Amino acid sequence: MRRAAFWVYGLLAAFVLGSAFPFYWSYLVASRNSGMLTDKVPPLIPGGNFWANAARVFDSVEFVKALTNSLIVAGTVTLTTVFFSTLAGFAFAKLRFRGRDPLFVFIVATLAVPTQLGIIPLYMSMADFGWIGGLWAVMVPNLVTALGVFWMRQYTVEAVPYELVEAARMDGCSMIKVYWHVCLPAVRPAAAFLGMFTFMTSWNDFLWPLVVLDAGNPTVQVALEKLQSGYYVDYSLVLAGTTLATIPIVIVFVLLGRQIVAGIMQGAVKG
Repeated sequence: MRRAAFWVYGLLAAFVLGSAFPFYWSYLVASRNSGMLTDKVPPLIPGGNFWANAARVFDSVEFVKALTNSLIVAGTVTLTTVFFSTLAGFAFAKLRFRGRDPLFVFIVATLAVPTQLGIIPLYMSMADFGWIGGLWAVMVPNLVTALGVFWMRQYTVEAVPYELVEAARMDGCSMIKVYWHVCLPAVRPAAAFLGMFTFMTSWNDFLWPLVVLDAGNPTVQVALEKLQSGYYVDYSLVLAGTTLATIPIVIVFVLLGRQIVAGIMQGAVKG
């Protein structure tokens, strides 16, 4: 097997450094004060003020509550989206029922509708349910996504052969057992990728939580917005909060990284 040329590794290293530099710059500013941004030659070595700035973040806004709320919302939305999307993907890919194809086309067509168009009717619905200001108003509309259903359906078509489903049915498995014991193990890489993508999307969601949640019950992104809502913006404070808010995403990526890479590679080959 021919080894990659030296310039390939150099190019990959440049991409890695370019991707990591924004995170390093955020930590660099967070570890100093905002005055460094006005220096002609800003320092490239972190200072010693990160923990002091982090403590100011927790004193300035309800950051602990915001982190807790975001973990609850992102965790719940991720679990339900992965479960319902794999279930629906299995049904659309391997089950035959009347109206299957038109229904799938309708689900995919909803991806073309801008999210902002549904904010007013969705807000009215949440108000009728009495959920305004609570986490239910953020979680329930996102329990499953059309993109998740589309992704899992496309992956399940190739990953789970009809012969395997029929063999399990002949052995006496109910359809739900076929889904649990045959489909889920086969689509685990794609489900891991969907879980990571959903967690990151839910964690970074800003507009809908800003509209529907009370000021005293924020998520992380809403709390970060409050840090920069004054007349003077302390960027060391804002980026300290941003750095703290990035840690859960990094942890999830590390936990699911191997499965995510496998899902991307297998999806590319199958596509």
